[in-house]
Amino acid sequence: MLSRTLEDAGWAVQQADAGDTGVELALEHRPEVIVTDLLMPRFNGYQVCRAIRSNQAYFPQPRIIVVSSSNYAADRSNSIDAGADDFLLKPIKPVELLHLLDIEGGTTFIRRNPSPPKDATPPDTTFFRRAIGNPPTVRFWGVRGSIATPGDSTLKYGGNTTCIEVRADGELIVLDAGTGIRNLGRKLASEFKSQPIEVSILISHTHWDHIQGFPFFIPAYSSQNQIRIMGYEGARVGLQSVLTSQMESPFFPVSMQQLPGYLQVEELKEMEFMIGKVKVRAAFMNHPGICVGYRLETSGGSIAFLPDNEPHSRLRMAPATESAQSYEVLAYAQKQDEKLIEFIRDCDVVIMDSQYDAAEYRSHIGWGHTCVDDAVALAVIAKVKQLFLFHHDPDHDDTKVDSMAEWARELVAIHGGSVVVEAAREGVEVVLNRAGKPA
Repeated sequence: MLSRTLEDAGWAVQQADAGDTGVELALEHRPEVIVTDLLMPRFNGYQVCRAIRSNQAYFPQPRIIVVSSSNYAADRSNSIDAGADDFLLKPIKPVELLHLLDIEGGTTFIRRNPSPPKDATPPDTTFFRRAIGNPPTVRFWGVRGSIATPGDSTLKYGGNTTCIEVRADGELIVLDAGTGIRNLGRKLASEFKSQPIEVSILISHTHWDHIQGFPFFIPAYSSQNQIRIMGYEGARVGLQSVLTSQMESPFFPVSMQQLPGYLQVEELKEMEFMIGKVKVRAAFMNHPGICVGYRLETSGGSIAFLPDNEPHSRLRMAPATESAQSYEVLAYAQKQDEKLIEFIRDCDVVIMDSQYDAAEYRSHIGWGHTCVDDAVALAVIAKVKQLFLFHHDPDHDDTKVDSMAEWARELVAIHGGSVVVEAAREGVEVVLNRAGKPA
């Protein structure tokens, strides 16, 4: 039908029954326009676009029009990204195709830049801020490390990866965006309905278990909401690039650019900053790549979030195949751990990596995680009030986490400390009162 339509309009037409033969015909006959289906045998429409655009000898480049029965925005944007000039949805009306060729005729491919964004005005979140209110609260939405572990053996503590919600002083602050953020988003959508909300997401680092839930965060899909994501630049690319890449095709059907919410991604430079009235301090953790922990000072008390960290002293003193570490190296390691102790000193609630027991740690040296013995020791020395064992290993079932929590409490008694120890559990809420003590 398209061929007859074009021939009747005066075009000379070559036909191909598959993508690869279409590319061969195009390279042989050098047409001014290529009309290609998206879904074809041997070579799909994306491959056709890339093959033509990557051929430097093909000049001037043809106009490429992709046609498809797919009405997904991702397929349209991916076609343009692959090199298409236009995207037409089936069933194709001949008059539409001829009109398109008439108003945008030409034989030189020019990639059109996206339209500049309109001046966006942040939504009015006054109602939301009043609703957040006081006293400050901490709620666990994801407590697992490495990979989500749903199933009967993790029902008590939960199987979602890292995500903590903090409501304090008119601010909603989310610590990490693992799979737990999905349920948080559903809760917020149900709680505030049509009211605009404002969320600040602090990312400790961009390992997948700490960011993989963001594409499923429902508030990001509403144009009335304001979402701010903050973190530090990674080893190879920045925070924006990492978050964007996990939502690119073929990994996810909706790109980050298509999210309608008022979304900002901010690369942090300073180690101290304010989120409204909440003072935030960051400290670098001993974990592969760029990883930080956060300490939040609220009107009701302080919260420290250290999801991934391996104490320097334990790492340096662990049995190794090489010769023993020098005194200078061990002294330096101890000083680094002392910095961490000062970072969490007198904190009301500390959420700390406690992935392994002491025996397991011996086979995981250098993986960037803490054993429960060290987490307790650090908390006791720092005189924190409440410690939550966190980043539960995916191989640890509820019974194992129970036993680690019991051992942690015994260690507190052995050390002569007064730290209240719990294993972090999805759904648990901790309230900080004005005296600065967790309730």
